[in-house]
Amino acid sequence: MKRIGLFPGSFDPFTKGHEAVVRKSLSLFDQLIIGIGVNSRKEYLFTLENRKKHIQSLFSDEEKVTIAVYQELTVTFCKKIGATHIVRGLRDSKDFQYEKSIAHMNFQLAEFETVFLLTNQEFSAVNSSIIREMHLNGADISSFVTSPQLLV
Repeated sequence: MKRIGLFPGSFDPFTKGHEAVVRKSLSLFDQLIIGIGVNSRKEYLFTLENRKKHIQSLFSDEEKVTIAVYQELTVTFCKKIGATHIVRGLRDSKDFQYEKSIAHMNFQLAEFETVFLLTNQEFSAVNSSIIREMHLNGADISSFVTSPQLLV
């Protein structure tokens, strides 16, 4: 049976922490789908098209990785694409508490297991909300986002 992981998120922006989680996932799965979830009630800083292009550029040489966009429950999307697991990155215990609740709900809804991976320690403070605020105020975000120029 092929192991297919879905790494879901809004990725606004896709940080070096996200990138580290994807690279760690590659040894665990035959295929990894980075799922850019779209929430019609959420306002994004970076366009969907630019987020998708940015992520594609980071993994263009990795045949196991594909990028998909979805606008439905994550477990519904998992079923559509044949995913066997959901992948989530953790920075700290606060992330774990939040993600654990979602993982339990996803299992109750559709019996999808979630695999938690720790991000690299140097990225444990990297947070998309903070990065968006830095970018809005003209700060250089290249320490936290690979090739940020692709986002604009």
